[in-house]
Amino acid sequence: MRTQVAIIGAGPAGLLLSHLLAAGGVESVVVETRTRDYVESRIRAGILEHSSVELLKSVGLGDRLTREGDEHRGIYLQWPAERHHIDFHDLVGRGVWVYGQTEVQKDLGRARDAAGQEVRYDVRDTQVHDPDDPYVTFTVDGVETRLDADVVVGCDGSFGPTRSVVPGRTWERTYGYSWLGVLASVAPSTDELIYAWHPDGFALNSMRSPTVTRLYLQVPADTDIGEWSDERIWDALATRLGHGQDGWKLTRGPITEKSVLPMRSLVQAPMRHSRVFLAGDAAHIVPPTGAKGLNLAVSDVALLAPALVALVREKDSRLADEYSDRALRRVWRCTHFSWWMTTMLHASGDEFDAQLQLSQLRWVASSVAGSTGLAENYAGLPIGF
Repeated sequence: MRTQVAIIGAGPAGLLLSHLLAAGGVESVVVETRTRDYVESRIRAGILEHSSVELLKSVGLGDRLTREGDEHRGIYLQWPAERHHIDFHDLVGRGVWVYGQTEVQKDLGRARDAAGQEVRYDVRDTQVHDPDDPYVTFTVDGVETRLDADVVVGCDGSFGPTRSVVPGRTWERTYGYSWLGVLASVAPSTDELIYAWHPDGFALNSMRSPTVTRLYLQVPADTDIGEWSDERIWDALATRLGHGQDGWKLTRGPITEKSVLPMRSLVQAPMRHSRVFLAGDAAHIVPPTGAKGLNLAVSDVALLAPALVALVREKDSRLADEYSDRALRRVWRCTHFSWWMTTMLHASGDEFDAQLQLSQLRWVASSVAGSTGLAENYAGLPIGF
C-alpha cells in the first residue's frame, strides 16, 4: 500500500487530521489498534474550547455539536461554605461547550465514512520504520501489511509505537492521587461545572447531556475501585460538593460506569523527527483538571494539517519545520494551566498547603485579574497562540 500521509491512531486527533488533509487535497490512510466500537465508546473529555468549536464548525463538523451540545458561560469555584461563579463571557467574551469526546468521535467517523476515508481498525503489531523514508507495518488477520508514505503522523497516544522513533527529551510529572470518575443516569444537579476544593479531596460535578451526569472524586493513586460502592461514592460527592449548602442539592441516580484515572503530565520535545510527526497524546499528557487534553489535540492537528499540505503538495517545508516549536508553545501554556488548576484544587494533606490553596481560591474568585486569567486559559487561547 502507498499513501501520502500515514496516520497512526483513529481517535479524534487522527480522524480530524485526515479530514483536514482531505480538504487540502492530501490523501491519507489511518490505522488503529482498537476496534471502531471501542474507539467510539471510550469515555474521555467533555469540554470543548471556543477555538475548538469554531474550527469544527468551519470544516463542516459542527452541526450536531451546535444542535445537541450545551454552551456554558463559565464554571463555579467552590470551597466549604462558599461557591462563586466565574463568568467567562463577561471576562473574555467567549465560553466553552459541553460535548463529549465520544460524540466528537462519532461525528468524525461519519464524516470520514461519507468521504470514503480508508481506516484500518483492529490491527496488530504496528511499527514505524525509517523516519527519513517512512513506512508502517501492521498485521490484520495474521497478514502483515506494509504502508509506504511521504509522511507518518503518530496520533497513537503516549504508549503508541510512534514516540519511540522520535528522539528527544521528555518532561514528566506524576501526581500522588487519581480521579475516580463515574457516569450516572441522572439529570445534572448544576447548570455549569462545579470545581470543589474540600479537605477530604477535590470533587467535580460535570455533565454529558440533560440526562447524564459526569462526576469525579480525588482518591489515592493506588485506589481499588472495588472498595467504592455506589453509596460511598454518592456520600463522598455530597460532602465535597456541599449538598444542602444554601439549599443546593446533589441528585443521586444509577451509576453506569466507574473508572480510576491516574493524574500525570508529560511533554515530549521535539514533536517531529525528519518525516515523522507527533500530535495529541502521543506528544503530551495533561491532568484533566483544566479540560485541555482533547483541545490540545485539536490545536495540534490544526497547525499540522496545513504544514503537511504544503510539504506534500508543494514541497515547501517551512510550516513543517516550524510545527514543533509552534505547537509546544501552546502545549506548555496549557500544561502550566492544568498544573495550576490541579495544585490549587487537590488536597495534599498538608495544612500549610491547604491555607495557600484557600488564599488562591479567594483571590481568583474576588479579583478581576485572577478570574480573567482563569477564564482566558479555560475558555481557550487562539489556535496558533
